[in-house]
Amino acid sequence: MVKVREDHPITDDGVVDIDAWISRLYELDTLEVSARAPIKRACERSFRAEQDAIAAENIWPDGSSSFRTGLEMAEILADLQLDCETLQAAILYRAVRENKITLKHVEDEFGAVVAKLIKGVLRMAAISNLRTSSEGSVFGRQSEEQGEKIRKMLVAMVDDVRVALIKLAERTCAIRAVKNTDEEKRRRVAREVADIYAPLAHRLGIGHIKWELEDLSFRYLEPDDYMHIARLLDERRVDRQGYIDNVLKILNKELNAINIDAEIFGRAKHIYSIWRKMRRKDIGFSQVYDIRAVRILVPTVRDCYAVLGVVHNLWRNIPNEFDDYIASPKENGYRSLHTAVIGPDRKVLEIQIRTKAMHEEAEFGVCAHWLYKGTDQEGSEDSYEQKIAWLRQVLEWHEELGGDPLEDDLSSGVEQDRIYVFTPDGHVIDLPPSATPLDFAYRIHTDVGNRCRGAKVNGRIVPLNYSLKTSDQVEIMTGKLDSPSRDWLSPALGYLTTGRARAKVQHWFKLQARDQNIADGRAILDKEFRRLGVEGLDFDALAEKLNLKGLDDLYAAVGASDLGVGQVLNAAQKQLLADQPEVEPVVSLTGKASDQKSSTDVYIDGVGNLLTHIAGCCRPVPGDAISGYITLGKGVSIHRQDCSNILQLASDEPERIIKVEWAAAPESFYSVDLIIEAFDRHGLLRDITALLDNERINISAMQTLSDKRKNTVDMGITVEIRNFSELSRVLARLNQLPNVASARRKH
Repeated sequence: MVKVREDHPITDDGVVDIDAWISRLYELDTLEVSARAPIKRACERSFRAEQDAIAAENIWPDGSSSFRTGLEMAEILADLQLDCETLQAAILYRAVRENKITLKHVEDEFGAVVAKLIKGVLRMAAISNLRTSSEGSVFGRQSEEQGEKIRKMLVAMVDDVRVALIKLAERTCAIRAVKNTDEEKRRRVAREVADIYAPLAHRLGIGHIKWELEDLSFRYLEPDDYMHIARLLDERRVDRQGYIDNVLKILNKELNAINIDAEIFGRAKHIYSIWRKMRRKDIGFSQVYDIRAVRILVPTVRDCYAVLGVVHNLWRNIPNEFDDYIASPKENGYRSLHTAVIGPDRKVLEIQIRTKAMHEEAEFGVCAHWLYKGTDQEGSEDSYEQKIAWLRQVLEWHEELGGDPLEDDLSSGVEQDRIYVFTPDGHVIDLPPSATPLDFAYRIHTDVGNRCRGAKVNGRIVPLNYSLKTSDQVEIMTGKLDSPSRDWLSPALGYLTTGRARAKVQHWFKLQARDQNIADGRAILDKEFRRLGVEGLDFDALAEKLNLKGLDDLYAAVGASDLGVGQVLNAAQKQLLADQPEVEPVVSLTGKASDQKSSTDVYIDGVGNLLTHIAGCCRPVPGDAISGYITLGKGVSIHRQDCSNILQLASDEPERIIKVEWAAAPESFYSVDLIIEAFDRHGLLRDITALLDNERINISAMQTLSDKRKNTVDMGITVEIRNFSELSRVLARLNQLPNVASARRKH
């Protein structure tokens, strides 16, 4: 059996005494009594899963215990005053990650919230699989850009603060546990912690976890510097402690004299912080002023400034070494007064002064604001939802400039309009939302985009117009030759969403021979106008209208993608309307309110050409949910949906109630007949009508003719279209539907 950690209470059988462990947890006085039983159930389930795995000889190669790691994570989170569900998720997390328990079992036994927390941490675990470059020091600037994107991505994945806190606890346990592993693993874990999780702890304001993560990662990544500073601290520890004890006596005497109730204690400077200050200011160890440091905790902010006055009266302060973080808090919410003085024996002494509440926030950060969801009072300013909103705001604060990755705050530039995806090698690429694999390919390199033939997302082949999501891993399949498709430039098909990728495709076509561009442009326009059923165009006049010298220039511009087909269609539509003034649009499907609102731009959608008026009983205004009632001789009466009259009418005469809604000013629609030829299949008509509905295209007539022998179907559909561009887009998307052989306008 795996040896039990010495700091866990154990039974005579050598296993963890769960009851004793829970009792010790409750000594923190942060848990409700009702949480004891659920936490015990989680412990017993994790322990049982580990024993089953040992019996099946399925334990992890390094012999680590998922059960004991879960207990250690729970201890960290209990110290942060997290709730029962979070502790349960922490206890069970490693067992789920190691496939000893399934998420389904967790949800069935412990509820959806615990399962959701574990699932969120598992998503964040994808960060651990990144292959970080080994070049350069992690404490330099080499890997900052990539680490920056990873931190943005990590925060973009977090929907619940507790997920981030569980992951922080897990990584804290991980870096504690690598002490006796091989150097490669120590450096890999330390690099990840230094790049991602120490900055995360800093941004969340959890000081004591941040310091531990920084010191341990520094120890493994820069062992010589770490040991050098550690020896310097050890050599002076006894003298320093005696000096601090003397300072504490002086301060206690002075503060008692002015009746300030203060807690005063010496503060240890952590090693990485010392090294960072020496490096940033290019100074020696003896010039680090806060090696000797004292922290003073007082009840109120007024007391803070009173104590500051006492300190400065006792000892002369050092110029430029005073910071008022109470008046101007740090971006992560840290508040305190910092001052450096020439103390007794003319030795430099740093003093920090803060209230006890500020100290709680400095140590526990967001966790100091934690309130169990179940105990929130209605209307409380500190409601759970407000705290989560506060956390999201913290995570989105703008990044501080300068410094190295560990000194920088966790990048707040988590732009809500960006997604973050992995390359096969584990690097992170940021893209706009709804970006496609093609956008990704051109973001990697122009040649990769030009030679793109297909894509895999998370190991599965997807279409090139697939919408990517944060945390997807994308692999591009390429051919030997450049061969972009002109379809990629069609907005209706959705292959490219970024201007950068579109410009690169357009540039590729521009570089092709002019003769080829002319031929391609002619083929594109002939196909489009044939599909749209447009005849009798004066192409020379059309070219002139588009500021081109002749028809060949028009074809070449379209072939080289300098001119979009949509621009040509718009110009063609204007030419046709000018030549055929008798063409009238179909009646708009929107009617205008006809009573006292008739002089305003208020329109009702869904009433056709019927007379409408606003009901006097409820007088709905734009924005209200409305219903229509067909009156006898007065058109349609428009009521609010919650109007008592319309509710009574709906009960008495439901057949006269119609669905209506507010609409924008009516537009002109043109009636167009479409012909669709397709191979018949189940759901074909549904897909066609759903596509037209999504495009907000109204169908005024439809006829279908099936040939069972050939398994084909011909459809005639009359639709109402605003312009050529809309018609082109609809036809392009209809042609993309499975089994549709041809969709075109009827001549």
